[in-house]
Amino acid sequence: MKRKFRLYSFFVAGLLAISLSCNKDTLNVPPVNATEADYFSSEAEFDKAVLGVYARLTDLYNHNVGTHMQPLYFLPGDDVTRTGNDPFEHFATLNASNGNSSRFYQMNYQMIGRANLVIQKLDEESGVYTNSALKNTHRGEVLFLRGWAFYNLWVYYGKAPVVTERISSIANLYPAESSGTQLLDQAITDLGQAATLLPATWPTGQRGRVTANSANGMLGKVLVFRATVNKAAADFTAAITAFNKLSGVSLVPNFADNFDANKENNAESLFEFQASTAGGDNIWLPNEFDGAIGTMSSYWGYFYEGNTRSNNNINYLATTKLISAFNTTDPRFALTINTASTSTKQLIKWSKNDLTGGNGNSSANNPRILRYADVLLLKAEAILQSGGSTAEAIGLINQVRTRARTMVPGGTAPADYSTAETNKTTIQNWIMNERFIELAAEGHRWPDLKRWHMAGIITLNNAFFDPINATAMSFSAPKNLVFPIPISELDRNKNITQNTDY
Repeated sequence: MKRKFRLYSFFVAGLLAISLSCNKDTLNVPPVNATEADYFSSEAEFDKAVLGVYARLTDLYNHNVGTHMQPLYFLPGDDVTRTGNDPFEHFATLNASNGNSSRFYQMNYQMIGRANLVIQKLDEESGVYTNSALKNTHRGEVLFLRGWAFYNLWVYYGKAPVVTERISSIANLYPAESSGTQLLDQAITDLGQAATLLPATWPTGQRGRVTANSANGMLGKVLVFRATVNKAAADFTAAITAFNKLSGVSLVPNFADNFDANKENNAESLFEFQASTAGGDNIWLPNEFDGAIGTMSSYWGYFYEGNTRSNNNINYLATTKLISAFNTTDPRFALTINTASTSTKQLIKWSKNDLTGGNGNSSANNPRILRYADVLLLKAEAILQSGGSTAEAIGLINQVRTRARTMVPGGTAPADYSTAETNKTTIQNWIMNERFIELAAEGHRWPDLKRWHMAGIITLNNAFFDPINATAMSFSAPKNLVFPIPISELDRNKNITQNTDY
């Protein structure tokens, strides 16, 4: 059962009209809604406030009235391309006024701000909670979401203010920007704390809320990222420790279940956005302020070839590079790319088993943000790069390949890699290739490419990306390893500077 994460308003929306009568009783009118001073008076109200932090996920994955986040996740990489030009694929026209980028930046900070508010109220409350475990759980949830938002900001912008307290004075209105891996540092702190506070599971009606597995999986991922760019063996070791704390998760037998709207929150899933089209989903209205109708859905329009679900009939297609990376007898090939017409290069991973709303722009298919296959390959990389057992690292890669192979009785591809291999470069290339084909069109490719380039493992250039329109490609490093800071943020905060060369 899906949980609708709507934001519950606890602030006064406006002033009440007051009668001109001099009767004092008519002036003593209570607010229409609960004020902040009156709110947070019960565990249920705290729970609603926590759901308000989750609510911002909607804006990162839904239709957004035509301002979709999909280009930001899928296009700056070498697995997905599209017809026509796009600033997130070709970089030349990516600028500080880009609406998608500005919205992404803003929504992550709104998530951070809401998390900070809840944390403040948790610190201040006295006697509201009768269940201390629930209080810990609520704190763990918002810490997880805040840490994940800081990770997002580092991946796409490289620097941004690390705001961990509610801004309540003019003196704190202009926080300083971060440098280096400070955003990742805070994400690691938040996720580490969350892992100690979150429950192992939730009741069926609450599935989709983050767990200790969510936090340990994401903690390990962010540690691998920091380890890669800083060349820090200790972080790789810490990531392995976090991954080893995962319990009760496994690869599901069918790879396709991870993209099937009817197979959500399965044993492989660690974190996913809970999309729904039920209950009057309205893609034109926001998911907040306790509205009876608003958007709850995800959006996969660009994966429908020639369909009005895609914006102006623009399609997301597999690059030639991705098609060539597959063994065509690998079952994942036909579940990722339309093999009936490979000339079109249509990506079908998300549209094959979708559930869409009546307007065609809403979907009940959950975006899988973190799944166990991703973790296994990250763990293999951490073991390899920390000087651990090469056979163990290869064995983790083979788990992912075995799941793919055994979907077909008697299948032979992809074959296991030899655990006798000891060449570190060869094994790292195996890991990178497996992440390429296993996680294609899931939004993981750009973060991977960025960290590997920063570590000197690969070199990104125009030819690397393999777009359909190669003549429009205008990538240059280090400039395009980050997006420009949105102009709206530069206008608001005098302590923020634009990323270099933008």
